[in-house]
Amino acid sequence: MLGKVNVGILGTGNIASVMASTIESMKGVKLYAAASREKVKADVFAGKHGCKKAYGSYEELAADKKVDLIYIATPHSEHFSNAKMCIEYGKPVLCEKAFTANAHQAEELIKFAEEKGVFITEAMWTRYMPMLTTIREVIGSGVIGDVKTLTANLGYVIDGIDRLKNPALAGGALLDVGVYPLNFALMLFGNNIEKIVSSCTYTDTGVDEQNSITLHYYDGRVAHLNSSMNSLSDRMGIVYGTKGYIIVENINNFESISVFDSKYKKVGTYKCPKKISGYEYEVEASIRAIKDHQLECAEMPHSETIRVMKIMDALRKEWGIVYPFEKEDNTEIAEQE
Repeated sequence: MLGKVNVGILGTGNIASVMASTIESMKGVKLYAAASREKVKADVFAGKHGCKKAYGSYEELAADKKVDLIYIATPHSEHFSNAKMCIEYGKPVLCEKAFTANAHQAEELIKFAEEKGVFITEAMWTRYMPMLTTIREVIGSGVIGDVKTLTANLGYVIDGIDRLKNPALAGGALLDVGVYPLNFALMLFGNNIEKIVSSCTYTDTGVDEQNSITLHYYDGRVAHLNSSMNSLSDRMGIVYGTKGYIIVENINNFESISVFDSKYKKVGTYKCPKKISGYEYEVEASIRAIKDHQLECAEMPHSETIRVMKIMDALRKEWGIVYPFEKEDNTEIAEQE
């Protein structure tokens, strides 16, 4: 991989447009191709974002020898088959969250990529952001004492989007929105979880529309997580300690950190560094890993992707939510380890 890295985007929806606009402003990276199942959509997308190539099938993009990295921006239900096809062509993959529909798919896909010697990583963008290091450093400094509790809320009024209510497309709040509070907790509190208590409400199509998840850790720490696709939340992440607390503004795209002491006085503020959109960090990390002949990113290792998928599987099992294709494939939802 010499010179500019040619990126191909598989899918032409809103999130693909954000990535396309981001790549256009990056150095050393070129938005080379886009693919849709409808050629006209690929043509419109390519024209808007200046792609050299527009394909009317995903396989055509994967087969293009000039493509160095493929960003997958299709519905969750399609990630497994799309990514596997790209790997069969030897193409490195940056796959949108949720990585797959369930842990069984994630494990199979990662095993396949490792056997083929092809890079793949999950585009959980907050994992790659420099602000995450700052948050960890502030907590580690002891300024708020011993950390005991964490809360994280993320909600958007997006239940009018058909995809999110469609079980066949792995819809629901959990995989689209709830995955962010869950990752926020795992990034800061780790994974030594003793038990999980949760509940959800349902759409008329049978997927979760909002959920409440509490992680109980063996060391006594607790993380309270809420997500919704039918109400607007403050998007805040708050970490509480014995001497104060910190407020992280927007757990979905870190904006700032405010530090408060035991008297509720603000004693520190950290602003997010200038960025394009925030998507650039996962692209840069992927390119570094590929150039270093790595099969995963240190920021979002395969083991962590599988861990998150297993937790979400366990939650869905408790809620009684099984996607139609899981029944057809006889795929068993994995138990949380």
